[in-house]
Amino acid sequence: MLADLLIPLDAASAQPLYRQVYEGVRSAILSGRLPGGCRIPSSRQLADHLGVSRSTVLVAFDQLAAEGYVEGAVGSGSYVARAIPRHIARPSAGRVPASARPRASARLSTRGDAVASIPPMLPIAVPYPRLFWLGVPPVDTFPLLPWKRLVARRIRAVTAAELCHAPGAGYAPLRSMIAAHLAATRGMRCEPEQVIVLASAQEALELVSRVLLDGGDPVWLEDPGWRGARGAFLAAGARLVCLPVDSEGVDVREGVRLAPDARVAYVTPSHQFPLGGMLTLERRMALLRWAASREAWIIEDDYDSEYRHAGRPLSALHALDDAERVIYVGTFNKTIFPALRLAYLISPPSLTDKLLAARRVGGQHASPLAQAVVADFIGNGGYARHLRRSRAVIRERRDALVSAISQQGEGLLTLGPADTGSHAVAWLTHAVDDRKASEAAARAGVAAAPLSAFRIQQYQPPGLVLGYAGAAPKEIAAATGALVQAISGLVSAGTSGSVRPSRRNTV
Repeated sequence: MLADLLIPLDAASAQPLYRQVYEGVRSAILSGRLPGGCRIPSSRQLADHLGVSRSTVLVAFDQLAAEGYVEGAVGSGSYVARAIPRHIARPSAGRVPASARPRASARLSTRGDAVASIPPMLPIAVPYPRLFWLGVPPVDTFPLLPWKRLVARRIRAVTAAELCHAPGAGYAPLRSMIAAHLAATRGMRCEPEQVIVLASAQEALELVSRVLLDGGDPVWLEDPGWRGARGAFLAAGARLVCLPVDSEGVDVREGVRLAPDARVAYVTPSHQFPLGGMLTLERRMALLRWAASREAWIIEDDYDSEYRHAGRPLSALHALDDAERVIYVGTFNKTIFPALRLAYLISPPSLTDKLLAARRVGGQHASPLAQAVVADFIGNGGYARHLRRSRAVIRERRDALVSAISQQGEGLLTLGPADTGSHAVAWLTHAVDDRKASEAAARAGVAAAPLSAFRIQQYQPPGLVLGYAGAAPKEIAAATGALVQAISGLVSAGTSGSVRPSRRNTV
């Protein structure tokens, strides 16, 4: 029997000896070398056989007994449990390597299959630092030392009560400061009671979708548009009504023609993602009239309007809404730093209690400590100073991208609107598949997302969506050079362009 327990032990291993003994005996049981009911050598015999202390073997036996592999008490003998199922304890000759075993089928729901079918934003993973990565503010200029002081002060003052769950709607002082900030910068009229603090804008979209949408409900969606919104609505079982976007924003008239009874319209009116246009006043008013007449809801995703490079930030669509049909979504993750995981929505009064009830079921709450620190950051003027500094930095980096594309990308790239926000579309002037261009850029270490990754049905010429806020001007110049070289290689190789898809409006 001892011959069946030739357990290789490594005293230099980071794994404790008792664990090595435990795994060796367990392996012998599961492989069938020690069949059910057979007597196991005593702890003293096994310790002498393996050259370890008896206490080491006793700890291993205790673990085996606790997990049901062995039975009996020390002194009267230990036996392999008879109750181990045969399909688990089978002879080693019948064991199949994990790599060769058939995979269990993963049958998904219709909604799950629709969400899983959304392709990745980048066709090839790009290691950090990700040049031209979307949604990254200038974290390298963030006032880290003052932030650390605020965090340290909050931690020193934390009480036992503050270690419990936070209020579902969020930290009250932060909610008040968000309402005041939006009134001053976005022209919005809202009460702190309408503010719900969340971890991300994506969480806001998923929360609203759970509350407002039934399976098959039509939803207006900008096309091209934000992939996270597509995922949230598909997960809710909605029917996507894909609306074209032009220089004046989403085509509201087309939405009314295709799906006048839509339950929800999702828009990015201040800075359309990803094309960069602004929804005109005429279309804003048409959208609000439609929502009021149909008792529909508008989700206004105001993801980066703080970064306007000419003049003050524009008034929000919410500020024009007298019928209380707009649900406003904002985020600190794109103005402070992405790892913060803090966003918010402004709910119409008629929806607030329903959204909070759904959130309690979901069980997600933003970090109380992070909320308190952000409240301090806003309260002491640090956030306003940071925004002013960030606008100047991002404007400088926007100018660096414009210059780099002009000097290095002539004949290959044409930059789209870049008056607001932290990204721009670089149109490919040759018939190059933007996915292949993105793959070539990724191999050069540049994260240039293909425009086609944000498109569902509406045709757009090939382009790359470039985030410029997270990189210094010199890095932008170098990344542009690598990108241009990658695209030039495709053009020289004669890579063909994308096939123009048929135009449909519903999914």
